[in-house]
Amino acid sequence: MTNESLLEFPCSFPIKIMGHNNDGFVELIRSLIEPHYPELSDGDFVSKLSRGNRYQAVTVTIQAQSQDQLDNIYRSLSGHADILVVL
Repeated sequence: MTNESLLEFPCSFPIKIMGHNNDGFVELIRSLIEPHYPELSDGDFVSKLSRGNRYQAVTVTIQAQSQDQLDNIYRSLSGHADILVVL
């Protein structure tokens, strides 16, 4: 079994993160991604509230350099209790 990726790096890669709507949600996401992708900027974030404003979906688009980098970001995000879903 090979550890090959279907992606060709570097590439633009959107990560969608969902959680409860609270004031610090975007900052939480930033703090979890930045150790793996220090080049984050405000323009990389797009946020949308659910119909009832109970949940927040944030899409962060990065210039991914490797599959390992993406795996580390996904582990950091999905391991946090305040994050419900990472796609």
